[in-house]
Amino acid sequence: MPELVEYTVQDDAAVITINNPPVNALGPGVPEGIDAGVSRAAADPAVQAVVLIGAGNTFIAGADIKVFGTIPNRDVSIDRSHRIHALLRRIEDCPKPVVCAIHGTALGGGLEFAMACHYRVAVPTAKVGQPEVLLGIIPGAGGTQRLPRLCGVATAIEMCTLGQHIGAKRALAEGIIDQIIDQKTAGDLLTGAIAFARAKAAAGETRKVREQEDKIAEYTTAAAAIDAARANLKKTARGAHAPYAAVDAIAAGVQGGFEAGSAREIELFADCVLSAESRNLIRLFFAEREAAKVPGIPKDTPTAEIRAAAVVGAGTMGGGIAMNFANAGIPVQLLELSPEALERGRALIARNYAASVTRGSFSPARAEQAQALISGVSDYQALADADIVIEAVFEDLSLKQQVFARLDQVSAPHAILATNTSTLDIDAIAQATRRPQQVVGTHFFSPANVMKLLENVRGRATSGQTLATVMALGKILGKVAVLAGNCDGFIGNRMLMFYGAEAEFLLEEGATPEQIDRVIEAFGFAMGPLAVRDLAGNDVGWQIRKGRKLAPDERWSPILERLVAAGRLGQKSGRGFYRYEGRSRVPDPEVTALIEEVSRALGIQRRVIDDAEITERLLHPLVNEGARILSEGIALRAGDIDVVYVNGYGFPAYKGGPMFWGEQSGLARVIATMQRLSATHGARWRPAPLLEELVASGKGFASLVPRERS
Repeated sequence: MPELVEYTVQDDAAVITINNPPVNALGPGVPEGIDAGVSRAAADPAVQAVVLIGAGNTFIAGADIKVFGTIPNRDVSIDRSHRIHALLRRIEDCPKPVVCAIHGTALGGGLEFAMACHYRVAVPTAKVGQPEVLLGIIPGAGGTQRLPRLCGVATAIEMCTLGQHIGAKRALAEGIIDQIIDQKTAGDLLTGAIAFARAKAAAGETRKVREQEDKIAEYTTAAAAIDAARANLKKTARGAHAPYAAVDAIAAGVQGGFEAGSAREIELFADCVLSAESRNLIRLFFAEREAAKVPGIPKDTPTAEIRAAAVVGAGTMGGGIAMNFANAGIPVQLLELSPEALERGRALIARNYAASVTRGSFSPARAEQAQALISGVSDYQALADADIVIEAVFEDLSLKQQVFARLDQVSAPHAILATNTSTLDIDAIAQATRRPQQVVGTHFFSPANVMKLLENVRGRATSGQTLATVMALGKILGKVAVLAGNCDGFIGNRMLMFYGAEAEFLLEEGATPEQIDRVIEAFGFAMGPLAVRDLAGNDVGWQIRKGRKLAPDERWSPILERLVAAGRLGQKSGRGFYRYEGRSRVPDPEVTALIEEVSRALGIQRRVIDDAEITERLLHPLVNEGARILSEGIALRAGDIDVVYVNGYGFPAYKGGPMFWGEQSGLARVIATMQRLSATHGARWRPAPLLEELVASGKGFASLVPRERS
């Protein structure tokens, strides 16, 4: 077995290579190996400079996340942090120039090790970041202290609170790296890094990041950035604590210096790593990895190569789906039979790219390059060379069947035919073709070019290769892919039926739209259910509801129908569950009167409903229906459901997803809620048998094993 950290000498330069595949994570032995290598180089009179580099496809992609779960208490966390801080100081105190050479990614602990080096060089495609907040923790190895000393307080706060990566070009401009290695002129990364290190050695230069104060010396500017960040987190963090802790750690270093800031970082890291927030987010991280694994489809199942794609329908969804392929570098044709509709679609895509450039998420060159990969066409015959065609037309079964029959005639024999339907029967759509084994659901979420979730749906005849291909496609497009079985609404929208219906029942009984939305937003959602209805369009919701088949004893509220009849379609009409002033929602007495009239007509005595009841009545039905979906095999794992709801429906990630939250809250409580609701709402609201079985046996969702579909 190769060593985790290898030490070699090229003339007068020591090369320390991390070799811990697949991503060179900082697992046990790696930090110690780097420490030993630097000490060895410092003691060797023949060595003048040191280069730290990663083997394989990346530098250091971060810590070994599993290690966080082994920290039993605060004292152990603090002791470990002190030891890693001391190790990084030893690297920084090396009397010879230490240069970090970055390719792939330097994330989390990887960037913290890089910042302990005197200098950093990178290839143009490299990315750096401090994504710890996405796991409910903060940088714990000096990241909140060294980063602001390199790039300033505002950028450090952005990176530590959002957890996003930045590219080498921006990292150079911000001062995080010192040089981009042009491999056309400087040779490979290692050659360029050694040359850079030798130049610093010849000049007798080293630079300790912890001693740099110029980027944080202007306290007034730094304090303003800190205050602005805390104010912004009130809107964006929505109950998460780790982003606040990151700002607090940065502030401590600005106000009290590196030593005081490091001490505060160590304390705050200990608080975060032992929190429920961190445990939930780490569990969700591993759930996303598990979601990619499909029983019965081996990892080595061959996938079809997607070299060219096509999308039918140039509306909001179709255009967004096309952008996903273009952003991934895959040419895509966008079909719309009407030239006017096609032009509207292309104009919308252009506006979306322009907005991305304005936000800074795309460079003008990258936006232009991506947009050039999207070709508008108005003839089905033009799609003959596509490896996958995704239909994104109006949500009508007969229309989709017509589209698929036409696609079956013109598409290449090997092409996958996919539908973006959010509720309709995949098998009924596949019947319109002669290739049902190549028909699959690829349910994107709006806006499709932004939302991370891709809910892939298998039909009865969908082949293993087709499924493997669309699951792999999710990764290519930068999505989190989850596989669902075929039923009305699949995973997410099937559960959402109960969430939306219960919101209206609460209105009938005495709650107000603003109370319901306030409670759910306080729970951690970006928007409450009624605000979401207004955003999506109440007429759209009503059309979907009319197409649903209800059980004989099941009821729905007439509130939505009454709103639509009154022209209250939501934001697009300026009136819905609220009155709108621009995008701002304002409670409307007319809606209150309409709801009260419905209550009287139904003979319901209105009452005061407390916030806790609203939370349980909205969220317990999600857990209950999720359990039914699990027992039917529509979802493979409870974790898959959580991944769907966090990435597609706004469930707060730091609470782990609805199934995990429900289990932590108590499945017996979910059963009790559903027993009460089923008395008035109908049999579909009864407790799921699976929940009753789990409670009776004292087991949880983790005890369930995904079934291989025959």
